[in-house]
Amino acid sequence: MTALPTRRLGTGGPEITTVGFGAWAAGGGGWAFAWGPQDDGESVAAIRHAVAKGVNWVDTAAVYGYGHSEEVVGRALAGIPASERPLVFTKCGLRWNDADRMAVPARDSRPSRVREECEASLQRLGVETIDLYQFHWPDQSGTPLEDSWGEMLKLVREGKARWVGVSNYDSARLDRCEGLGHVQSLQPPFSMIRRDVAASELPWCAAHETGVIVYSPMQSGLLTDTFTAERAASLAPDDWRRQSPQYQQPHLQKNLALRDALRPIAAKHGVSVAAIAVAWTLGWPITAAIVGARSPQQVDGWLPAAGVKLDASDLAAIATAIASTGAGSGPTRPPVA
Repeated sequence: MTALPTRRLGTGGPEITTVGFGAWAAGGGGWAFAWGPQDDGESVAAIRHAVAKGVNWVDTAAVYGYGHSEEVVGRALAGIPASERPLVFTKCGLRWNDADRMAVPARDSRPSRVREECEASLQRLGVETIDLYQFHWPDQSGTPLEDSWGEMLKLVREGKARWVGVSNYDSARLDRCEGLGHVQSLQPPFSMIRRDVAASELPWCAAHETGVIVYSPMQSGLLTDTFTAERAASLAPDDWRRQSPQYQQPHLQKNLALRDALRPIAAKHGVSVAAIAVAWTLGWPITAAIVGARSPQQVDGWLPAAGVKLDASDLAAIATAIASTGAGSGPTRPPVA
């Protein structure tokens, strides 16, 4: 097993590798926010390959494939010796409709729903305790945040979760949660294209010793070596990216221009463009990045990001490229350490 760099997740949390395996696409096709069809065997192979290469955590969610991703992760874990198994992070708070799989799931964090989802996730994953349990999105059911977060804290006391965190929460909601019990981690979207959390949520987390694991550091495939406008046009009918503004003009042209500007930096470091995109996020005050893969080969494309150290000239070149292409919004350079 290869040794990868690690950072501590929040206050008293686990040491996790700076890159983790994201199992969103493992949910397969045929549901709202799917990535199109996906072979389960390839997903299992990709997870096991990442773990064999030293990645020590996997992030999934109940809603990914409406339970299917968790089942696939559970299948992958079952084939790994207990002493080598990765930490498992998952999420709750989205209620789907099995009768209409393409309907957008409701954001539901009622305490009864939180508990129901937790029990189902434990069964699908085949574990006794969820290492990090997170709210996926802020509630829209009318449930007071204090009630839903209070239920998460109960799960920790009961041993069903070791740590609890949130995803897609703003600083105001983080403050309210922290007033009841520590927020171990925040999972926000963050990439060279989607940079807004760097202005508010990242400083909040640094001030409160809350870990940060960012998702979509390659902007869901845009900041990778081979993505093209033709590829965007040929995405599967049920691939959620078809509806994303970042995959449509004029954003698509700007985003691919930014990607192309990364090629000289990737060549300088002897890695892929995808690895540079991930490494850039790791230069900010975050703990780690969630990186998806649909095959072992894709894992090998981004894994070197853990060892890439972008220097001042690299960061300046990237900031210039962001400004010249007009891609995305938010701060363009990490704060000086």
